Amino acid sequence: MPESNVRVAVLADGEALAALDRETWSTLHAVQPRPRPPYPPFFDGGSAPGDHLVAELDGVLAGYIRLVPATPLICNAHVRQIQGLAVALPARGRGVGRALLRGALAEAGRQGATRITLRVLGHNTPARALYASEGFAVEGVLPGEFRLAGRYVDDVLMGRSLTDW
Repeated sequence: MPESNVRVAVLADGEALAALDRETWSTLHAVQPRPRPPYPPFFDGGSAPGDHLVAELDGVLAGYIRLVPATPLICNAHVRQIQGLAVALPARGRGVGRALLRGALAEAGRQGATRITLRVLGHNTPARALYASEGFAVEGVLPGEFRLAGRYVDDVLMGRSLTDW
């Protein structure tokens, strides 16, 4: 099985990342409505290439992970937060998500973070299993926080230390 190459995104990745977001949209992970034309640019005022790691598999962009400071506050500048992870449908089951997650852990450490957090929908069993297998633990649950596809879904808060990584 070919290995994925993980790197920091560049501005030229924007169109492919926007297409990937549209391809992978699902109520399994998305709380926003399905994107409709005209599609906004992937990188905008709140999202820059440097906030993303991308994975390439067989020379094709296969996924991304967004890693940002949890808040703009100095008192928690030691925390990074994952705010998005997507893997192209044909690349699933090939280790791309895990490579991106490990890349984000390493990048957060390089940035001086000692802790990393994320939010995941309660019914997203595959993502929760991946995060748990990489040392993330459930640190809180917001029951019924979202109503998606006619049902209430929990918002699960997960985190882990980077000092033991």
